[in-house]
Amino acid sequence: MKQEKIRNVAIIAHVDHGKTTLVDQMFRQSGMFRDNQQVAERLMDSMDLERERGITIASKNGSYLYKDYRINIIDTPGHADFGGQVERVLRMADGVVLLVDAQEGPMPQTFFVVKKALAANLPILVVVNKIDKPAARCDWAVDQVFDLLGRLDAPDESLDFPVVYGSAKEGYMVADHAETPVPGEGMELISEMIINHVPPPVGDPEAPLQLQINTIDYSPYLGRLGIGKLVNGQLNINDNVVVARRDGSVKPVRINKIFLFEGDQQVPAEHASTGDIVAVAGMDDVTVGVTFTDADDPRPLPLIEIDPPTISMHFIPNDSPFAGQDGKFVTSRHLEERLNRETLADVALRVEPLTQGVGFQVSGRGELHLSILIEKMRREGYEFQVTRPHVLMREQDGVKVEPYEELTIDVDEQYQGVVIEKLGKLKGVLEDMQVENQMTRMKFKVPTRGLLGYRSEFMTDTRGMGVMNYVFAEWGPYAGEITNRSNGAMIVKETCTSVAYALFNLQDRGKLFVRAGEELYKGQVIGENCRPADLIVNPAKGKKLTNMRASGSDEAVVLTPPVDMSLEDCISYINDDELVEITPKAIRLRKKPGIKYRG
Repeated sequence: MKQEKIRNVAIIAHVDHGKTTLVDQMFRQSGMFRDNQQVAERLMDSMDLERERGITIASKNGSYLYKDYRINIIDTPGHADFGGQVERVLRMADGVVLLVDAQEGPMPQTFFVVKKALAANLPILVVVNKIDKPAARCDWAVDQVFDLLGRLDAPDESLDFPVVYGSAKEGYMVADHAETPVPGEGMELISEMIINHVPPPVGDPEAPLQLQINTIDYSPYLGRLGIGKLVNGQLNINDNVVVARRDGSVKPVRINKIFLFEGDQQVPAEHASTGDIVAVAGMDDVTVGVTFTDADDPRPLPLIEIDPPTISMHFIPNDSPFAGQDGKFVTSRHLEERLNRETLADVALRVEPLTQGVGFQVSGRGELHLSILIEKMRREGYEFQVTRPHVLMREQDGVKVEPYEELTIDVDEQYQGVVIEKLGKLKGVLEDMQVENQMTRMKFKVPTRGLLGYRSEFMTDTRGMGVMNYVFAEWGPYAGEITNRSNGAMIVKETCTSVAYALFNLQDRGKLFVRAGEELYKGQVIGENCRPADLIVNPAKGKKLTNMRASGSDEAVVLTPPVDMSLEDCISYINDDELVEITPKAIRLRKKPGIKYRG
């Protein structure tokens, strides 16, 4: 493919605004699939976790042919916790398609990614999606994008952005939202917009080779694959090149395989030239940011700057009485090897050995970033424990500072009072508030510490109808003490099996997390006390049996269903004196061994 016929474009949007669905439709309407071909929904979401949660976690590459152009698509995560990936993959793009929900408009996390795109001088193309929603407000959404670019001091040419409207789910796009759409038609409008407004990749095919790795993939046959854009030069199979590493050293490497992208598949190729997005095999320890360059005239590209992590947790080997029953990998050596492997692909993650005790301090961008890593490890057969997340503090000019988030909340008008009250206790400051059609949008500035574990409380307060999104704002002065959970825990007295009769008597004391018939151990947290003190309980206490019968006391035991807590709920629930025990089959809460109970 000639260089001027290539277009490299990243699709950026907020979580659940329809990026992956849009890519599906662009592939379909390009004629890439046979009419009778079975194609999975959300084709680019290849991880099990992505399909289950409906979010993009890892950036993906794909491409399709339109007329005589090859359009390379980079599908990016929408959640700010995975923003480290977006920063990297924008290096491969020559333009961005900004997808905006017609009802919600651009959200705070969109702000973060657009800022990075403008810093890289990439042209912005806008697609207003979900115009079939009853509450869609297309003109308002476009105005909001304009205001967003204005706030980011975008150059004048970026403010004159092209726009198309449509519904990715229904498979149509129109040039004007007043037009009558035809389902299954119109995706060529986006392709035309990309060809006309995104420049072809720059670079000289005759110059020395420069290929910077922006993403890592893994093949069971070839090992680690480095994915990036050929900035200059050409690449052939069996070429002897050198790799300029992150520490400044240079290592000779032979290129074993070259892959180009067709649809969501990697297709072997003999040759690649400037502007192509490729995956290459040949280096076992390839990492993000290294440059494959010419052996005779090495020219490494500048390293990718990554925003620092803001939250850390301790990953420690499992030492509970039930340790080793479920997991295949249970030792600290297994943990170290797996965590170090993750840092090779995820440069926003930092792993350091603990100075006191056995284990590792793992730092990342947010709760979701770390909980996805924990869930991946759990499914791979790892067994370990984690502590409560802690925000990483800094010192600036001798003053203690902490990260603050810009929090945007959309709720029904009737719930705004309880949200403002709760966030006030979490040191949040209300900066802006707008009411429209009985819906309130509020903007707060909150310490990151205050938001740890707040989401589940927020969903309870708003009856599941609220939407909250946050993005890193700045480092600010330490806000003082913030209380996490005021209620105590119900702690198991001795290793036992829970009995319905005992749980029936305990449920008046607070909320339970376990059912009857579960194996429990001493020190395990099985519920929340309704008072501040910890409560030691015996969930195996059966009913004293006699041959006397009474009509009132022999009624059937009716248990209230326990609180089912997800991994994220458990991590945000625990206090500093508690741990989450994670195994492939179970997630349990427990007190740290040797800790004095409250009250």
